[in-house]
Amino acid sequence: MVQAVILFILAGLAEIGGGYLVWLWLREGRAIGYGIVGALILVVYGIIPTLQSFPSFGRVYAAYGGVFVVLSVLWGWGIDKKAPDVYDWLGMSLCLVGVAVMLYAPRS
Repeated sequence: MVQAVILFILAGLAEIGGGYLVWLWLREGRAIGYGIVGALILVVYGIIPTLQSFPSFGRVYAAYGGVFVVLSVLWGWGIDKKAPDVYDWLGMSLCLVGVAVMLYAPRS
Protein backbone atom coordinates (compact mmCIF):
# COMPACT_ATOMS: atom_id res chain seq x y z
CA MET A 1 0.00 0.00 0.00
CA VAL A 2 2.83 2.43 0.80
CA GLN A 3 4.37 1.86 -2.62
CA ALA A 4 1.02 2.53 -4.30
CA VAL A 5 0.62 5.83 -2.42
CA ILE A 6 4.16 6.90 -3.29
CA LEU A 7 3.59 6.10 -6.97
CA PHE A 8 0.30 8.01 -7.03
CA ILE A 9 1.98 11.04 -5.47
CA LEU A 10 4.95 10.86 -7.84
CA ALA A 11 2.66 10.56 -10.86
CA GLY A 12 0.59 13.49 -9.66
CA LEU A 13 3.59 15.70 -9.05
CA ALA A 14 5.03 14.77 -12.45
CA GLU A 15 1.78 15.58 -14.26
CA ILE A 16 1.12 18.81 -12.41
CA GLY A 17 4.77 19.90 -12.43
CA GLY A 18 5.25 19.08 -16.10
CA GLY A 19 2.02 20.79 -17.03
CA TYR A 20 2.96 23.81 -14.94
CA LEU A 21 6.27 24.18 -16.78
CA VAL A 22 4.48 24.00 -20.13
CA TRP A 23 2.00 26.57 -18.81
CA LEU A 24 4.85 28.88 -17.83
CA TRP A 25 6.34 28.54 -21.31
CA LEU A 26 3.16 29.04 -23.33
CA ARG A 27 1.08 31.30 -21.08
CA GLU A 28 3.70 33.28 -19.18
CA GLY A 29 6.29 33.71 -21.91
CA ARG A 30 9.09 31.79 -20.25
CA ALA A 31 11.93 30.27 -22.30
CA ILE A 32 11.29 27.21 -24.43
CA GLY A 33 13.46 25.20 -22.03
CA TYR A 34 10.55 25.27 -19.59
CA GLY A 35 8.36 23.64 -22.21
CA ILE A 36 10.96 21.02 -23.10
CA VAL A 37 11.59 20.06 -19.48
CA GLY A 38 7.84 20.07 -18.83
CA ALA A 39 7.26 17.76 -21.80
CA LEU A 40 9.95 15.36 -20.59
CA ILE A 41 8.42 15.30 -17.12
CA LEU A 42 5.03 14.56 -18.69
CA VAL A 43 6.57 11.54 -20.45
CA VAL A 44 7.83 10.34 -17.06
CA TYR A 45 4.32 10.88 -15.70
CA GLY A 46 3.03 8.51 -18.38
CA ILE A 47 5.43 5.81 -17.21
CA ILE A 48 4.96 6.04 -13.44
CA PRO A 49 1.41 4.59 -13.30
CA THR A 50 2.59 1.48 -15.16
CA LEU A 51 4.63 0.64 -12.05
CA GLN A 52 1.45 0.20 -9.98
CA SER A 53 0.62 -3.37 -8.97
CA PHE A 54 -3.11 -2.96 -9.63
CA PRO A 55 -4.05 -4.99 -12.73
CA SER A 56 -6.60 -2.63 -14.29
CA PHE A 57 -5.55 0.43 -16.30
CA GLY A 58 -8.95 2.04 -15.90
CA ARG A 59 -9.09 1.55 -12.15
CA VAL A 60 -5.57 2.89 -11.64
CA TYR A 61 -6.28 6.00 -13.70
CA ALA A 62 -9.70 6.54 -12.12
CA ALA A 63 -8.16 6.32 -8.65
CA TYR A 64 -5.30 8.53 -9.76
CA GLY A 65 -7.90 11.15 -10.75
CA GLY A 66 -8.88 11.49 -7.10
CA VAL A 67 -5.25 11.86 -6.06
CA PHE A 68 -4.75 14.41 -8.84
CA VAL A 69 -7.59 16.55 -7.46
CA VAL A 70 -5.97 16.61 -4.02
CA LEU A 71 -2.49 17.34 -5.34
CA SER A 72 -3.82 20.08 -7.64
CA VAL A 73 -5.46 21.92 -4.76
CA LEU A 74 -2.31 21.55 -2.67
CA TRP A 75 -0.16 22.72 -5.61
CA GLY A 76 -2.37 25.79 -5.95
CA TRP A 77 -1.97 26.45 -2.24
CA GLY A 78 1.82 26.14 -2.35
CA ILE A 79 2.59 27.71 -5.72
CA ASP A 80 -0.31 30.08 -6.42
CA LYS A 81 -0.88 30.92 -2.74
CA LYS A 82 -4.61 30.06 -2.99
CA ALA A 83 -5.46 28.52 0.37
CA PRO A 84 -8.06 25.74 0.28
CA ASP A 85 -11.38 26.58 1.87
CA VAL A 86 -13.68 24.24 3.76
CA TYR A 87 -15.28 23.02 0.52
CA ASP A 88 -11.89 22.26 -1.01
CA TRP A 89 -10.98 20.20 2.05
CA LEU A 90 -14.33 18.42 1.92
CA GLY A 91 -13.97 17.71 -1.78
CA MET A 92 -10.42 16.42 -1.34
CA SER A 93 -11.57 14.15 1.48
CA LEU A 94 -14.38 12.74 -0.65
CA CYS A 95 -11.93 12.13 -3.50
CA LEU A 96 -9.57 10.20 -1.23
CA VAL A 97 -12.44 8.11 0.14
CA GLY A 98 -13.40 7.31 -3.46
CA VAL A 99 -9.83 6.31 -4.27
CA ALA A 100 -9.73 3.98 -1.26
CA VAL A 101 -13.05 2.39 -2.20
CA MET A 102 -11.99 1.82 -5.82
CA LEU A 103 -8.63 0.34 -4.96
CA TYR A 104 -9.15 -1.52 -1.71
CA ALA A 105 -12.80 -2.63 -1.57
CA PRO A 106 -13.07 -6.43 -1.33
CA ARG A 107 -13.85 -8.01 -4.68
CA SER A 108 -14.41 -11.58 -5.67
